[in-house]
Amino acid sequence: MTVHNFHHKQPFSLESGAVLPELHVAYHTYGTLNPAGSNVVWICHALTANSDVMDWWKGLIGPGQAIDPAKDFIVCANILGSCYGTSGPLSNNPATGQPYFHSFPKVTIRDMVSAHVLLRKHLGIQQVKLLLGGSMGGYQALEWALLEPAVIQRLGLLCTGASESPWSIAIHTAQRLAIEADNTWQDDHYAAGAKGLKAARAIGMLTYRNYQTFVRTQSDPDNEKTDHFRASSYIEYQGDKLVKRFNAQSYWVLSKAMDSHNISRGRHTDLAGALALISQPALIVGITSDILCPPEEQLFLSQHIPQATYHEIDSTYGHDGFLIEFEKINRILGDWMC
Repeated sequence: MTVHNFHHKQPFSLESGAVLPELHVAYHTYGTLNPAGSNVVWICHALTANSDVMDWWKGLIGPGQAIDPAKDFIVCANILGSCYGTSGPLSNNPATGQPYFHSFPKVTIRDMVSAHVLLRKHLGIQQVKLLLGGSMGGYQALEWALLEPAVIQRLGLLCTGASESPWSIAIHTAQRLAIEADNTWQDDHYAAGAKGLKAARAIGMLTYRNYQTFVRTQSDPDNEKTDHFRASSYIEYQGDKLVKRFNAQSYWVLSKAMDSHNISRGRHTDLAGALALISQPALIVGITSDILCPPEEQLFLSQHIPQATYHEIDSTYGHDGFLIEFEKINRILGDWMC
């Protein structure tokens, strides 16, 4: 499936007050919209993913899975601020004819959802049968459920929360400090901040997994070693891998966007009150070993969303469990959708 591009030629206003002269949204679709328009499943992706959801979540999305293009019309859009086709630091600024790079304005989760809404309307979608997202994708889903309650019919929320926690904000700040310590990060160049991005990814990897995961998979059998440990090589490899496919300036912008997440902001209520406004049935899934967005955050969602169903998966994979434990998620999601 090839990526599509939606070009919104009118100005796009951001929460910050900044205005993009135009907006591009990269997206993938799979399957066919039925005549009633009632089979839409919209996937919201997380931090460094792209719109090709059948590539990075193929254990959950695909033939014979809980979400199947044979019966569902599946949509996934790349988020605002990313570097995979939607407007972001690597996009051209029409005012200069050059990429924005570091000058791209700050965005919020709500800005991302506003871009999704424009794409929804462009595609002629009137209702979304299921809006599904994990981690940062769940942030988008929660905001969208509150923004368009008549459009979104069901929610699937994995390893996510109602607001960004102080713990996560601190992690993101450490990651941005790593990027900012690279004196190239504000350069007008596609590879700006690459070394800083590698360090930021290293910090992130420690929160996506956990102590038990590293002991199980990265322990060295050679007790005589004093250097070149497997855990070190693994972190180096993961950092290099991200640098080859992502952009430091996008990472900086998106980490700031995550920090902005708070569904009670501007709604004249607290988090519990905002969640009480979500009228859709919601499936909420937590992972026991998740230290980035721990189960207590999903339990809070389930306690305050009126029609919530909560499942907790016993897994050693930590936060990344929502991408790895697809067999368990398939069963839970399939049963809940019946």
